[in-house]
Amino acid sequence: MIALAFTILGEPASKANSREIGTLRFRDETGRVRTRPTVRKSDKALAFERFALRQIPPRCRVQLTGPVRVTLRIFYASERPDLDESVVLDVLQNRYATVKVGGMKVRELVQRGVYANDRQVREKHVYHGIDHANPRTEIVIEPLTAQQTALALESTVTVEV
Repeated sequence: MIALAFTILGEPASKANSREIGTLRFRDETGRVRTRPTVRKSDKALAFERFALRQIPPRCRVQLTGPVRVTLRIFYASERPDLDESVVLDVLQNRYATVKVGGMKVRELVQRGVYANDRQVREKHVYHGIDHANPRTEIVIEPLTAQQTALALESTVTVEV
């Protein structure tokens, strides 16, 4: 398989520096409504995720399952934001929702990603750039399996002296 390459327009929010404290409402075992504090992504990070998900080309939603190399060129509109690729890596993975089926909670695939989970990223190259007029993230994703197979074959070759 060759590399997948595409561009997501917009400026990714820093996931690490923009966490917000919110309130989570839920029902306990008795059916009573309860609340508890929770830490969540900022509104800017959530908005970027929604916007970015719509920009991933259907041809790139192949759900790679093995290890991958990711190269990101993130162009910000100014020098202010920290370089943080984590929200971009999150956007590229499969999306699941929890649904009730016969009284049991089951995770259901809602949207295919470029890869199944961002834990598959074994190598990443992240570059910071400035483009005031066109903030964006240029993305290249390459499977590493073929490379690892080739390296394994090379290491088994014996040389006679």
